[in-house]
Amino acid sequence: MAVVAAGAVLAGVSTIPLPLPDLPRTASVRAGFAVPATPDAAVRDLLERRAAAVRAGDEAAFATTVDPQSPPDFQRRQHELFRNLTTIPATEWTYELDGAAGDRPPVPAADETWAPRVVLRYALTDVDGAPTQRTLGYVFARRGGSWYLADDAGAWRGPWDFGLCHVRRTATGMVIGHDPEPVERVSRLLDEAVADVTEVWGPDWPRRVGVLVPASQEELRSLVGPEFAVDGIAAVAVADRVDTDARRAEGQRVVLNPKAADRLSDQALRVVLRHEITHVAARADTAADAPMWMLEGFADYVGYRNSGVAPKDIAPDLIRKLREAGPPARLPDDREFHQAGRRLDLAYQQSWSVVSHLADRLGERRLVDLYRRVAATGSPAEVDDALREATGVTRARLVADWRADLRHTFG
Repeated sequence: MAVVAAGAVLAGVSTIPLPLPDLPRTASVRAGFAVPATPDAAVRDLLERRAAAVRAGDEAAFATTVDPQSPPDFQRRQHELFRNLTTIPATEWTYELDGAAGDRPPVPAADETWAPRVVLRYALTDVDGAPTQRTLGYVFARRGGSWYLADDAGAWRGPWDFGLCHVRRTATGMVIGHDPEPVERVSRLLDEAVADVTEVWGPDWPRRVGVLVPASQEELRSLVGPEFAVDGIAAVAVADRVDTDARRAEGQRVVLNPKAADRLSDQALRVVLRHEITHVAARADTAADAPMWMLEGFADYVGYRNSGVAPKDIAPDLIRKLREAGPPARLPDDREFHQAGRRLDLAYQQSWSVVSHLADRLGERRLVDLYRRVAATGSPAEVDDALREATGVTRARLVADWRADLRHTFG
């Protein structure tokens, strides 16, 4: 019953595949739900029973929510989903009907169909301070007097949809993946990375982090969304929703790129974790249109801080550009962070060098205050006001001082 009782997850159990039950097709029919007066009431009842089965670890009850006439592959995947969910420590797990509207897609031989908006509300144990939610593309079918889940082709996919999960909990969070080796490796580094970020940012954040280690690019794309070019990232920090006015972020996750993470040394992986965890710590104070040079430069500053990586190794493209064309004439523009290859690397390296320059000038406490001010707005005028108030210099003066610092540091 690990979905509810966090302590029920035993080391290694999640790596042992279990055979699928050979349930007769009539089992779901006999246990089907008497249809109430409206599809709305019937589907709500089905969803409540499905969630209760997950929380109770009752696979037979879960199976009664699945259309007995759906394709065998769908029924098999539903059983696998249930088995995968038993490894996930969660304090809440519910399926909710969100509104009565919905399409009526065709389902073979069904008496009636319905595809309303359904959301999964869940909270990972000791990670999510409040439940987060994701929309599921469920299709329901009525056969006689009973409603069933007939399809989920449009649903959001969590790690439990991609196979058995190996879960490792630490003092400051949880790591979920499918291969025990990278999960264990990340879990050994997680608590130290959280402490390193807290040393700079301060304790005013939950200090709990969920890290996902997908096994494929398909899973990575599902977890982070289509807006990220997953082939060009080592990791990404995502959130389901953010309310900066209330200083609240829900469903925050650090998601590693399996292709990149496997090639990283422990030193490099520490840098990546600190960078992404900085985004997690600062998310509730960061507006959606805040300037990228501050967001990514600050995260890189924290990531590389006390890492042992030399400046020349942090910024090789910046050094090359400096020697070829001189120092940059302006701060990096947001558009430069949507490029690829060396141009993207250069934008990150320039941002790291700007924030490192500010850290030397202001000290870390005032740097964090500057971040909060700058990240609270996307307005260029307000950003310039924040710079003047926190540093005593204009944007033009900052760029001039930064250019001089680059010449001094890198020649």
